[in-house]
Amino acid sequence: MSDAVAQKRPLALNAIIYGFIVLWVILAAVPFFWTVWGSFKVEADFFSRESWWNAIFGTSTTRQTGNAFTGAGYYGAWVLRDFWRAAGNTIIVTVCVTVISLTLGTLGGYALARSGRNYAFWILIAALVFRAMPHITLVSGYLLPFFQLNIWGVLPTSIIVLVAINQPFTLWMLHSFFLSIPKDLDESAMVDGCTRFQAFRLVIMPVMWPGVVTTGLFSFLLGYNDFAVTAMLLSAENQTMVPKISSFLGSIQETGNVMYAVAAVVSATVPLFILVLFFQRQIVSGLTAGAVKG
Repeated sequence: MSDAVAQKRPLALNAIIYGFIVLWVILAAVPFFWTVWGSFKVEADFFSRESWWNAIFGTSTTRQTGNAFTGAGYYGAWVLRDFWRAAGNTIIVTVCVTVISLTLGTLGGYALARSGRNYAFWILIAALVFRAMPHITLVSGYLLPFFQLNIWGVLPTSIIVLVAINQPFTLWMLHSFFLSIPKDLDESAMVDGCTRFQAFRLVIMPVMWPGVVTTGLFSFLLGYNDFAVTAMLLSAENQTMVPKISSFLGSIQETGNVMYAVAAVVSATVPLFILVLFFQRQIVSGLTAGAVKG
């Protein structure tokens, strides 16, 4: 069907459409691939003021290391500046935020979707209001209690705040997915002898799997890419990757720190690229399922 429609369009219109797509792909992909390429160069090449050709051929890189490519940026970031520790902290934070948010979101979203009470609507509105608030305003309210309880600077503090920030989003997303599933499934399962929770676990959740994956991915990205919460609530030794990269850029007067940041950016971005490619079908099917109410 799509091929037939494309053949009916004028040749000039097709050229404009495909030209726009190619331009968009170039604008989106070139900065990333340029950064990956530059991460294997020295600072004098990648940030050369003489010619950007130096970043391609590695003139200074060859002169300093004897090779056109070097892994000094990755070694400096991961070994000399302990970026591995920030990566481990990021994994802990993102996994905990995703698991807790999905657990609470699925239970709460299901309860609100199946509830016929008026308060369900107002709970969702309150969640939407909190979701619309800037993250920094929520973080500031946690600082004093965390200082008084002497729990500032450790990973559980950021996990608590990120779950609080992320929960309204997961609640709304999963609520919409549950609305797309007919109530007849629940009722049929309970007629066959299942309890409400058994119907939820054995019948509804398998149908909800694309929506859970989609919501879980967005929850993962929130914790993975967060800067405001983790920068304010974590100490230097417990930093996650994004604040750690910022600390590299904050001390550019030290030799090599800029290339440490470039290598760290590539190290943090590549897993996201692979993750999205791996889950692309679940993301598309989940978003499509949530868009149609049964």
